[in-house]
Amino acid sequence: MRLNPFLALMSLLALQLGAADVLIVADEIPAMETLAKQFETRSNVTSTIVKQTDLPPSLKTYKAVVTYIHKDISSETEHALIDYVKGGGKLILLHHSISSGKRKNKEWLPFFQITLPTAKFDEGGYAYFDPSTFQVVNIAPGNYITTHDVRYTAKVTYGTDGNGHEKELDAFTAADTEIYLNHHDGLRTKLLGLEWTDPKSGRTYMQDTVGWHLDLDGGNAYYFMVGHRAADLEIPAYAQILTNALTSKE
Repeated sequence: MRLNPFLALMSLLALQLGAADVLIVADEIPAMETLAKQFETRSNVTSTIVKQTDLPPSLKTYKAVVTYIHKDISSETEHALIDYVKGGGKLILLHHSISSGKRKNKEWLPFFQITLPTAKFDEGGYAYFDPSTFQVVNIAPGNYITTHDVRYTAKVTYGTDGNGHEKELDAFTAADTEIYLNHHDGLRTKLLGLEWTDPKSGRTYMQDTVGWHLDLDGGNAYYFMVGHRAADLEIPAYAQILTNALTSKE
């Protein structure tokens, strides 16, 4: 995929001048061009988009780094991003940055305290489904990231991880895109959950895994599952949530 010539030039200039607020490391560029436009429109933040082969020598100057890597993450990129977080940086992981292909990396999933079980799906194993339509639920109503200027379009009756007392919460729809099920994670601030009904079995899943924040070694990591299609990043509620993660003071 080719980077838009104008954006490529601006990205190169930003790298040379150290002027961009955000570095986006990606291997699927059009979706990240969409995200960069959302960041600029919603918060006047500038972004530089690079492939991992063009990672700058240091990430310290960036307010945040976004990763959107579908294929393999090289060990060099893995270490650079982890070191960035350890050095106090803010890393925003999007969609397939946490997925089965990353099991091959020695440090990546363990650093974020994530396990993707290898059992069969109906036995609790990790799985993905595409295309799927599901509800993204605000499970942290008092949190800046999920509430500041966010306009939700639906209400969902939701129970934490499908258990316990159900209550009505704000939500938006992610339509005809990819969903991941059965991420297992450690202690963290849960921000967004999912409600999805398997069309084959009729079983409804509620999992608190669509968005989270993790304080790590003085830095911060965020994960947001939605984003398989560029159009996902144009959903107004979701675009604002991602911008809030970028502008939050954590």
